[in-house]
Amino acid sequence: QNILRSLITFNMLQKTRGLVIRSVKYGETSLVVTMFTELFGIQSYMVSGVRKESVKTGMRASQFQPATLLDMVVYHHESHKLQRIKECQWAVLYQQIFSDIRKNAVALFMVELLQKCLKQPDPQPELFHFMEDVLQGLDRATPMVAANIPIYFALHLSHFFGFRMQDTYDEENMMLDLREGIFVNESPAHQYWTGNQLSFTVSQFLKALQPEELEQIPMNRDGRRLMLDTCLQYYALHVSDFGTLRSLPVLQEVLE
Repeated sequence: QNILRSLITFNMLQKTRGLVIRSVKYGETSLVVTMFTELFGIQSYMVSGVRKESVKTGMRASQFQPATLLDMVVYHHESHKLQRIKECQWAVLYQQIFSDIRKNAVALFMVELLQKCLKQPDPQPELFHFMEDVLQGLDRATPMVAANIPIYFALHLSHFFGFRMQDTYDEENMMLDLREGIFVNESPAHQYWTGNQLSFTVSQFLKALQPEELEQIPMNRDGRRLMLDTCLQYYALHVSDFGTLRSLPVLQEVLE
């Protein structure tokens, strides 16, 4: 029986990388952590004892801040709603995201928007790698690039959930239909569309393939706010029960 139990435990142990979405205090010393993992999609983990000074596992509460990337060994059981972490370590040591108030606000916006879209615990490795790339791009970004990343991220994230805008902008199609996600040549019969200048800027962001390219898109405070509002209106039209983002007011304030 002991051998059988050991084999079962071994089969449940899996190595995966994970992105911390949010942490909630549980009891006096523990955390319940929502994570987007490379192998299993979105999962919840009970992390016991990490909020007290003496921690036998070597894990610390500081490792479970939102936007942290971890390499983990986890006990994964398909039928369990709450999983456990055997061990973990930093996968990426950010240089600025946790110390720069602007970059931290952008990172929190990113993980909250991601969580709003993740409805099922399905593996999405390409999405996970996109999150890794954009977060690391944010960490090394110039102030201009960092300020533009929320818009870039929102527009490109939609691709992974099946409602990416099609960049059909040209001299004839200069209005963006937010319901259909395409540029059209006349205003639609509904109210969810944007005019020429805003549509042109959306098209510029859609053409950017890496965060570094955002340096070439000049934006002021009001323009960024309008673009973000447009992106979130688009999400509200395509994601059920989208609601509002708690991170948005802070993001708008620090980017001013």
